[in-house]
Amino acid sequence: MNEKLHLTPEEMREMGYQVVDRIVNHICQLPDKPVTRNSSPSQLEKALGEPLPEQGLDFEQIIQLLDEAVFSQIMHLDHPRFFAFVPGPSNYIGALATFLASGFNVFAGTWLEASGPAQIERVTVDWIVQLFGLPKTAGGLFVSGGSMANLTALAVARQVKLGGPSENSTVYYSDQTHSSVERALKILGFRREQIRSIPSDEAFRLPLPELEAQIQKDRSEGKQPFCVIANAGTTNTGAVDPLETLAEFCNQEGLWLHADGAYGAPAILSDQGRKQLKGIESVDSLTIDPHKWLFQPYDTGCILVRNSQHLKETFHILPEYLLDVEGKEQEVNFCDYGIELTRSFRALRLWMSFKMFGIESFRRAVSHGIEMAETAEETLRRSPYWDVVSPAQLGVVTFRFVPDSMDEVTIDKLQQQIVNRMIQEGFAMISTTVLRGRTVLRLCTINPRTTKEDIRNTIQKMEDIGKTIYKI
Repeated sequence: MNEKLHLTPEEMREMGYQVVDRIVNHICQLPDKPVTRNSSPSQLEKALGEPLPEQGLDFEQIIQLLDEAVFSQIMHLDHPRFFAFVPGPSNYIGALATFLASGFNVFAGTWLEASGPAQIERVTVDWIVQLFGLPKTAGGLFVSGGSMANLTALAVARQVKLGGPSENSTVYYSDQTHSSVERALKILGFRREQIRSIPSDEAFRLPLPELEAQIQKDRSEGKQPFCVIANAGTTNTGAVDPLETLAEFCNQEGLWLHADGAYGAPAILSDQGRKQLKGIESVDSLTIDPHKWLFQPYDTGCILVRNSQHLKETFHILPEYLLDVEGKEQEVNFCDYGIELTRSFRALRLWMSFKMFGIESFRRAVSHGIEMAETAEETLRRSPYWDVVSPAQLGVVTFRFVPDSMDEVTIDKLQQQIVNRMIQEGFAMISTTVLRGRTVLRLCTINPRTTKEDIRNTIQKMEDIGKTIYKI
């Protein structure tokens, strides 16, 4: 029995070495591992189900159980051949930062309790503000991910433009917008009839003429438009809405412009991405997920607001039990700028990574991801079995395996069959999505450790599976 929950220095070091060894082995051996493996609920219940343990086990027994039944049953989103959804490439320095923050048990909610971590977060947020060319008034905070960032941004937009909940207000975005936006609006109390999802154009972007017409119609009917949500890299195709034009329009119309750049916004580090994201410096708020294209561990999200005081105006509440932490004006209590009072020290991951590798390494890593999608498109176009549906942009390309003389419904089913077979074999992970009513395959190539050989071998593997299913 260990009622103090305390270990000797020797025990802690030995356990720590075992954990570090496993993480290093995981990273080094990833290319040779299956991308995904999972067991049925009944199998995992047999391996892990048990009553609440009355007595403790030896650490080696626990870590062995994790090896056999837990970490062997995950999808490796950091695998160089994980191309589904949006990968989470991560990096070792970010993992060490997470270990440090947890080991020191940092409470990053107030300056009084963590002035050093608060200053690190201020500095790191300011670095991100600089990356996007936002003004000096801009600021933000780290959150769990894009869902929380979008919720935070929309709560601020409502407060600034409407002063709070409004039965008559309307919000606008394209049909390519991430589902977290709709969820955030639902949480904030918006009804479906207050939400306008506008069909995207042929390039899967929010079309300004249709947006303008819908806003004029709503105003003529007594509605109160207040917010437009733009995509800075859609999950489906990597499409970027016309940010510069939308910013000008929203400014003229008195509308809040939020940009969801959860995965795509860091592409601004590349020459190509900078051109596509022109106008992002003019948005009122911006979501980014450093656990995607800035290569941090989960969960590392971030929300930026053009005027950081709008965050405090929206979320600051001072109950009597927090009077001691109010502090001086120049001290930042991040709990006043968002939803969470209890906050982990997420900023340390990105701060340490930037300090360790330098921003030039990140520029090259992001550019590599864009190049890999272009390699995939070139490879697909050389084969008669593939149709490219949307060209490579911001590390995403979509396509279909299309044999001759097959109807569209059967072709849709074939795409899903290819994905299912790839999951079974574990060589690579891809995913489907639906564009213009048709099922397509999709690769997202943002892992800096992905090679051209990984891309070409994955496409060949899918082609071989398609031929086998179709009996070519």
